[in-house]
Amino acid sequence: VPHTATYYVMPDYLAIGSDADFVRFPMEPRTAQAIGDAFGCILPTRKMVNDIWSAAPYKLAPHPYSPTAYDIESVEVFSLSNTSIESQRTAAGAPLGGLIAGTKKDVVISAQLAVRPGKVVIYGWHQLNGRAIQPLYLGHDINYMDYSHGIRLVRQIMLVDGQPCHVQDVLKDPNLCQLLSDEGVI
Repeated sequence: VPHTATYYVMPDYLAIGSDADFVRFPMEPRTAQAIGDAFGCILPTRKMVNDIWSAAPYKLAPHPYSPTAYDIESVEVFSLSNTSIESQRTAAGAPLGGLIAGTKKDVVISAQLAVRPGKVVIYGWHQLNGRAIQPLYLGHDINYMDYSHGIRLVRQIMLVDGQPCHVQDVLKDPNLCQLLSDEGVI
């Protein structure tokens, strides 16, 4: 039986500051989830990241910084990255609050965390042609973060066939999980 799903995502990555003065700031997944918990949100799955990219009216190009030329874990590079994203966003005519995609590797949840706990899972950084630069990756310790990581939260309450339910319940349901996951049950 086919199902429909509607879920609600942040239009951009978490940032620190105000609308007039902010920086998109990476963080480790435990911190991100603590913020998510405070606002009734969770981290997305790989499938959700792909869906978000497809739905975004404003697709911006990734802007990599070489780890041999830059300290990619520094606040200075966080700021450089943010400046690059803002330049693209304004050039594209994307308003603050408009759904943008392609600018960061998303910190995601994955079924693989069950067998590889203590890792940060990243995925995405879609190019303008829709191909993700970063495949699903669990190579970093849970404390690692760099300028390319972004936190985009998903509201915990979604609609399945027009009825409200919890994202977590959909992810653990073998019949519904494919609405949100390309890895099966999470």
